[in-house]
Order: sequence, then C-alpha cells, then structure tokens
Amino acid sequence: MNGVDALQGLREAAPRAKVLMLTVSEDGHTLATALQRGASGYLLKTVDSDVLASAIVRAMRGESTISPEMTGKLVSAFQALQSAPLAPDTPAAAQDPVQALSPRERQILAEIARGASNKEIARTLDIAEATVKIHVQHILRKLNLTSRVQAAVYAAGRPG
Repeated sequence: MNGVDALQGLREAAPRAKVLMLTVSEDGHTLATALQRGASGYLLKTVDSDVLASAIVRAMRGESTISPEMTGKLVSAFQALQSAPLAPDTPAAAQDPVQALSPRERQILAEIARGASNKEIARTLDIAEATVKIHVQHILRKLNLTSRVQAAVYAAGRPG
C-alpha cells in the first residue's frame, strides 16, 4: 500500500492527526488525490530540512503546505477534474462531494447544520475549538463553499 492509499485509514484511525506527505512522486493526480483524502501537505523528498521543519509546524497549525514545484501540477490536476464530465456509470455516491469529507468532517458538518457554534461542537466531540475551526475550513474548501452559513444550508438541504 502506498501513502496515498493509506491516508483514509490514517484519517479514520486518528482524525485529529495531521498527515504531511513526503514523497518522490511529482504526479499532479497523486498530489490532488492526497489532498482530497485529507493530507495536510505534500512535499518532495528533495525538500530542504529547514523547509520541512517549517512545513511540519504549519501543518500542526492546520495550514497546508505544497512543494513549490508542485503548484503548477496541482492547478493542472484541478482544472482537469473541473473540465472532465462524470462517467455515466459513476455511482451517485461517488458524485456526492460529501464523500470527500473525512468522518470527523461529516460529524462537524452535521453539527453546523444543527446550528451549533464551534464551541458547542468542540464540547460535543471532545476536541479543541481550534481543531473545529480547522475542520470547518477543510469542509468549506472540499465543498467549494465560502461561509459557515452556506455549509449549514448545504447540509440542511441534503436528503437523509
């Protein structure tokens, strides 16, 4: 199993963990997949040790880090995803953007839809309020939303 394939299991086993990919792969699709699966960052193994140390600190603060050499490839991969039509035989579940959320992010989205504040969510899930804020940022990014209100409306309008 490679690191990208291991991400989902890591996120489920330790939802609060920050995963920083350190890799030799310069493939844009692999980068995009790693980020979609919850990686906090993606650095090439050729990275300078000072840059790596800084990336680790930033990841722990909830910030994302990507090797500068990979930025153009990430943009290309994102543009390819945006322009590619979904295959007609793609299951509905695969078309649902919520499937890109980690289990913890789904819990937080449900709490947002319920109208809970970050402080209330933190108490309910027994996590730090700062961690909730980070998860909310990830939810907004993954669902392509710009505000917590949009997330609440989005979640409230979903079936089930």
